Amino acid sequence: MSEQKEDLFKPVGEAAAEIEDENMADQGQANDGVKLTGAQDAMGHPVQEIESLCMNCGKNGTTRLLLTSIPYFREIIIMSFDCPHCGFKNCEIQPASQIQEKGSRYVLKVECREDFNRQVIKSETATCKFVELDIEIPAKRGQLTTVEGLLSEMIDDLSQDQDMRKSIDENLYKKIDDFIQKVKSYINCEPNTIPVTFVLDDPAGNSWIEYKPGEPQHKWSHTQYVRTDEQNVQVGIITRDQLEQRRQEQLKQLANRERNPSESVKVGSANPQFLSDATDIENFNNEVQTFRASCPSCTQECETHMKPVNIPHFKEVIIMSTVCDHCGYKSNEVKTGGAIPDKGRRITLYCDDAADLSRDILKSETCSMVIPELHLDIQEGTLGGRFTTLEGLLRQVYEELESRIFTQTSDSMDEATKARWVEFFAKLKEAIAGKVKFTVVMEDPLAGSYIQNVYAPDPDPNMTIEDYERTKEQNEDLGLSDIKVE
Repeated sequence: MSEQKEDLFKPVGEAAAEIEDENMADQGQANDGVKLTGAQDAMGHPVQEIESLCMNCGKNGTTRLLLTSIPYFREIIIMSFDCPHCGFKNCEIQPASQIQEKGSRYVLKVECREDFNRQVIKSETATCKFVELDIEIPAKRGQLTTVEGLLSEMIDDLSQDQDMRKSIDENLYKKIDDFIQKVKSYINCEPNTIPVTFVLDDPAGNSWIEYKPGEPQHKWSHTQYVRTDEQNVQVGIITRDQLEQRRQEQLKQLANRERNPSESVKVGSANPQFLSDATDIENFNNEVQTFRASCPSCTQECETHMKPVNIPHFKEVIIMSTVCDHCGYKSNEVKTGGAIPDKGRRITLYCDDAADLSRDILKSETCSMVIPELHLDIQEGTLGGRFTTLEGLLRQVYEELESRIFTQTSDSMDEATKARWVEFFAKLKEAIAGKVKFTVVMEDPLAGSYIQNVYAPDPDPNMTIEDYERTKEQNEDLGLSDIKVE
């Protein structure tokens, strides 16, 4: 990544120097039509001008370009256009880097007036949402702005046609005016208006909300996710025709398997490896290994720690942790090794003693967990891969639901809904304290999850383990239907 950035930006500086020399010879005009304005940013990146077509009047205007970098983020291109003939103006930003491997989702808790001044980079594929205001700004042109700037621009757009609305539909005019006043009250931080939850979601991964080192974890968070096929079409990785063609091929393959079930393939590997590197690492099983890589958030160099752990009577897993000192990005996950099993696994544990809460538990990314007595249902992918204790997992569930859902949306809930949430949290607290008995059911189609058997190697009287055949839908979701092993 760093080599790509140098290839992208270093030649620009060299080209700028060449253009500057040519400008001295021909009064500021280069052969390719690019001129230097003489202005530059704090890092010395020059502002360039180029003549371009105005899409409003069809005559030529001037586009100014600045290739610069945002601290704790990455390089961007800032563009502004001005037409002297019709007065049309426009400004936007474009990422100077490739589409990221995963999409990004930022959440900022706006708790004071200063938080409205946070810088925001919104790419042309990103959507913005203000949860308490029930506002969603759709994907459009890229912007370098602030949180307040996004709201102010929306107010300006709504206010433009208010005079016309007043003469045509006064009722609609009043509703929009009330909404504008409500948004302004939030910007001014009037009583009972903050905190506000601001969510920035970009499937291309090229958007960003300013991070301030050392602030509480609940205030700013960044998560990454795997794009869907529809989002890949949105960011331009594949076309709509390619997506439809892929779906048709998948339907044909599924139909062929249904007609010829004997052609099913065996999934797995006889020689699983945890490292692509075959070199011998000293004390690999006893020490925490550290390697440096690029941060997926700001692309700066950061450290990733890795430690293999052998879980008795189960298998070896790899615990990985990444912390970026530049932007505050944090990530931890657990990866299981070995071949993909032929069957899924369902583990049921009846917890009738507080000591059961101290059992080790490994929940993989593909595992779902249900506790009927607590009305708790955790779907696949939620919380990612975790190796902790049963108590630690329940505490994390409590903290995530309480801080990210209940606290942020409780003001908009009716009394009945709020009462159900309060009752749910009370039962969950009792379970964490070991005061109630409950049943944990973990279902993993890849059989990569585990609950400690305290009676090992003897069977646990309170735990049952069942292996089951995966459904066709599960194989499709896990990408196993298209795997061919010869």
